[in-house]
Amino acid sequence: MSKKPILYSYYRSSCTWRVRTCLNWKGIDYETRFVDLLKDEHALVPTLEIDDVVLSQSVAILEYLEEIRPEKPLLPKDPYKRALVRSLVQAIAGDIQPLQNLSVLKYLERSGANKNEWIKFCICKGFDGVEKQLEKTQGKYCVGDEVTLADVCLLPQVYNARRYEIDLTNYPRIQKIADNLSKLEAFKKAHPHNQDDCPVELRDTN
Repeated sequence: MSKKPILYSYYRSSCTWRVRTCLNWKGIDYETRFVDLLKDEHALVPTLEIDDVVLSQSVAILEYLEEIRPEKPLLPKDPYKRALVRSLVQAIAGDIQPLQNLSVLKYLERSGANKNEWIKFCICKGFDGVEKQLEKTQGKYCVGDEVTLADVCLLPQVYNARRYEIDLTNYPRIQKIADNLSKLEAFKKAHPHNQDDCPVELRDTN
């Protein structure tokens, strides 16, 4: 019998949140080991140890889990819909989130740039494109009425937008999907404020 998977996690990491959601969705029981990114602890987050392999980079982990645990799939069977999902994943995980991750923000602080303005610019520019894509793909969720990897990536980014007080009025599709996802148990369980390393004062604010 394989040992329980281990996820190296930081509660507010968007990338780790994606993996937590996927593991929850597929019903994979796992152990969490916490890494405090604010203390510069040297571990790559997320890192997943599973089935005697070690994986990093959230999208690669999501794809791997989809291949080895096909139960409760997060990619549609239709090739075109799969491409639509992957396009949205790339728009969020490749084009938005890396521009406002912790290493970038620390660089901006050192350079004297306005960190919050940069974050708002990056998220809004990216959400403009995502909202436009959703015009053609949206059902109850990002691509139709089935939860996909696009949804797994969207909700953490919406959390970041709200955290930085970005007005989401111009993104009604994104807001509606996020509201729908927030009701699902796998997503609720993965929320940063429900993680054991989350500061106590935040735990009742999700």
